[in-house]
Amino acid sequence: MEKNKINLWYRILSTVVVIFFLSNCSLTKQPIREENKSVPESYSNSTDSINSATIKWKDYFNDQHLIALIDTALKNNQELNITLQEIEIAKNEAKARKGEYLPFINLNSGAGLEKEGRYTRHGAVDENLDIKHNTAFPEPLTDYMFGISASWELDVWKKLRNAKKSAVTKYLSSIEGKNFMVTNLIAEIANSYYELMALDNLIGIIEKNIEIQSNAFNVVKQQKNAAKVTQLAVNRFEAQLLNTQNLQYEIKQKIIETENKLVFLTGKFSRNIPRNSTSFNSIAVDSVFSGIPSQLLENRPDIRQAELNLLASKLDVKAAKANFYPSFRITAATGFQSFKPTFLLNPESMLYNLTGDLIAPLINRNAIKAAYNTANAQQIQAVYNYEQSILNAYVEVLNQLSKIDNYSNSYKTKSKEVEILIQSVTIANNLFNSARADYAEVLLTQREALEAKIELIEIKMKQLNGKVNIYKALGGGWN
Repeated sequence: MEKNKINLWYRILSTVVVIFFLSNCSLTKQPIREENKSVPESYSNSTDSINSATIKWKDYFNDQHLIALIDTALKNNQELNITLQEIEIAKNEAKARKGEYLPFINLNSGAGLEKEGRYTRHGAVDENLDIKHNTAFPEPLTDYMFGISASWELDVWKKLRNAKKSAVTKYLSSIEGKNFMVTNLIAEIANSYYELMALDNLIGIIEKNIEIQSNAFNVVKQQKNAAKVTQLAVNRFEAQLLNTQNLQYEIKQKIIETENKLVFLTGKFSRNIPRNSTSFNSIAVDSVFSGIPSQLLENRPDIRQAELNLLASKLDVKAAKANFYPSFRITAATGFQSFKPTFLLNPESMLYNLTGDLIAPLINRNAIKAAYNTANAQQIQAVYNYEQSILNAYVEVLNQLSKIDNYSNSYKTKSKEVEILIQSVTIANNLFNSARADYAEVLLTQREALEAKIELIEIKMKQLNGKVNIYKALGGGWN
């Protein structure tokens, strides 16, 4: 009869175990989407692997004033310093995860006092029980103990190890995030610095045009007094002079805002931004070597960050999957316990225990299922994010390469236009003074020359933006 009962319980337990593992197998068969790392072989049929991203930023930007600004920002920028603390947080998280699969050992000690009611079960037993012959239980009963205890979860399914690896990977990802921020910070400072130089040149152009238009206005007033022109000509010349004078106020405001932006980026309150704006138009945009697209996978910190996040998400899926399986834990303790301090170190006061536990989720596993499904969704999300970062980097490089080429050609063309219009202003003034041209032609020529000069500065600014942004797009600046 007893043997039949044992066989029955054995069959029931075996059935439960089989059902448990079969249900887990069906639950954890989630589709895993693999990432696509393929990129085109070249940007424009060139397989030259020389890449400007390998150039140190101090060599790429050879302006000492700009280098000083970037150096200051890398030390003082608040957002960068916040990111550095996030790296420390991720590092500590990795340390915490590492400790979870190692044994926990604790030192325990304590003292207590207990008084049982006489008319209770324990009180009645203590009343009639001697510790030794003719030695009754002390009342109240004191209790002293000290010892050590240990617990260890056996990482059979590598749940804890995968969680630790995921935390370490996220820590490495945070470092790449910092590198990407450094790249963006350098580019933002360089673009703002060049913008400030461009604005200085715009102010210089406007001031020269104000001087030219003021002289022309004085000539027209003299001609009006000599009855050579009407008041309409005087008003038109004066209106154009006022319009040009008004332009400088907007530019001055932009200068202040750009200086303050650099103050914010460098983390210092000084608005003194040294620069040599007279050399703005002569800043060379050297040949940029884009290398091949596959180098983006190594050079771009944001792509490496996305790749590490993807790896961490895969480890998180494995750790979440292990929650469906049984966990094994060993606990042990040893020490001494006695109601009198004098008996505490007596061998008879020694105690110890050793326990092994096996715990497996059987019913109501909704939380585990939800965590596992979430980990799978985040893994697929990380795949898309990784692929998007590669595509985005490739498109950025193409755009900036085209930008450098087109605006270099545009700058050459616009420079010729400016030269012609400057000559036209002189010609128009001479013709007007000799009464061989209408004042409207003079005004139109002056306005066209001013607009062309402003456009030339803007084109140069876009050209320099291309120089900065292609360096960032290729992944330069962080190393």
